[in-house]
Amino acid sequence: MITKKINLYVVLSIIVLVASGCTLKAEEKVLEDVEIAAEKIFKQEKSISPNKELKSISVYLPVDFTVTEESTSNVILEKGDQTFILFYNPLEDSKSELNYEAASAADNIVLLESLEDDDRFGYISVLELKDDRYELQLGIGGVKITTRTSMGNLENDAENMMEIVSSIDDN
Repeated sequence: MITKKINLYVVLSIIVLVASGCTLKAEEKVLEDVEIAAEKIFKQEKSISPNKELKSISVYLPVDFTVTEESTSNVILEKGDQTFILFYNPLEDSKSELNYEAASAADNIVLLESLEDDDRFGYISVLELKDDRYELQLGIGGVKITTRTSMGNLENDAENMMEIVSSIDDN
C-alpha cells in the first residue's frame, strides 16, 4: 500500500514537472513572438497613417478600439472590456529613452527590449502580474501605451499597440 502511494506521488511529481516545463517553454515562445511582432511593425518602411483626430494628436486606431476619455497628454482606449492607456509627452522627441528607462526599473520584467532606427527609439516591456496576467507596454520616444492582458493575447495586443504608437504624427 505504501509502495503504491509512493509510486503515485512520483508519477504526479513527474507530471507536474513536465507541465511546468511546457508552460515555461510556451511563455518563452509567446514572448519571442511578441517581440518579433512589435519589431516588424516598428521597422515597416511605410508609416501607419492616422485615422483619428484627437485634441492633441492624430493617431491610428485599429478596428474595435474606441476612445473613452481624453486629456492633453493621456487617452484612454477600450477594446471590448480591455483598457489601454496612451500617454503622449510632446516635450520628448522620437529618440527619447525616458519611458524605456522608467520601464526598466520594474522588478517583475519578463521581457524588455529596445528597438532603434535612425529617427526613433522604441521599446517593448512585459511585466508578469498575478493570476496569469501581464502588463504590456510599448513606446516610441515620448509616446507609450500600456494594457493588462493574458498570455494568449500578448502578441495581438503588441501588434495593435505598436501600430498605434507608430502612427502618432510627432514620432
